[in-house]
Amino acid sequence: MTYEKSLEIAAHWAAILTSVVAVWAYGRYVYDRREKRIRLEKYLEAETAAGTDQGQRTVMHLVARLGMTESEIVDAAFRSRHVSRAVGVDDRGRADTLLFVFKP
Repeated sequence: MTYEKSLEIAAHWAAILTSVVAVWAYGRYVYDRREKRIRLEKYLEAETAAGTDQGQRTVMHLVARLGMTESEIVDAAFRSRHVSRAVGVDDRGRADTLLFVFKP
């Protein structure tokens, strides 16, 4: 086997391994997004079921309780069919708070 042939075989294996790693990384990314969405839904469902209030929670509250970033929470909320968004207003009628609530 020549040196060129060995390099060609190594290049093919490298291409195959690169695609396998890329598919695995994408699968992991999709799985992580799904897990964060489910965690948000379960938390909001439990808060609504507790019955102490309407179950509306702000992004900052969810950041503290779930340990996710604001962008992860907003992404999970907007991808969910069970999380509804509401806007809190100040005394002048302007939107100042984004609230999330579980809707079955």
